[in-house]
Amino acid sequence: MEEDDFNPEVVKRFMFVNRKAPYGTVYALESLETVLISAAFDQDVSVVFADDGVFQLKKGQDTPGINMKNFSPTFRALDGYDVEKLYVEKESLEARGLTEDDLLVDVEVLSSKELSKIMAAQDVVISN
Repeated sequence: MEEDDFNPEVVKRFMFVNRKAPYGTVYALESLETVLISAAFDQDVSVVFADDGVFQLKKGQDTPGINMKNFSPTFRALDGYDVEKLYVEKESLEARGLTEDDLLVDVEVLSSKELSKIMAAQDVVISN
C-alpha cells in the first residue's frame, strides 16, 4: 500500500455504476446512500447510470402500487453534495426508449466507449 492510501486529506476519485432498476431490490437505494456518504467525506464522486439503472432517473415514478417509497427525488440532492458528474450511457437510454428529457436531473449522456475512458481514470469503481 502507498502512504496516501491512509491519508484522509487525499481525495480519491470514486465512480458508482448503477445498472439495476430502481425497485425490486435494495441495490439502487443503497447505492444512492453510498454516493451521498462518499460525497459527505469530500471525495470526488461521479455516478453512471447504465442498463436498467437509467430508470432510476426517470421522471414520474409512481410507487404506491408496489408499496415502496419513491426515492427518486433524492437524486436532486446530489448537487447539494457537490456530486455534479452524472453520466448516462447513451446506448442504455436509447435501448429503453428514453431521452435526456425523460430524466429528473441534468446528466451528461455519453457512449459506452467514452464512459470506459472516464472509468479508467478513477481510483475506485463500484458497480451494482
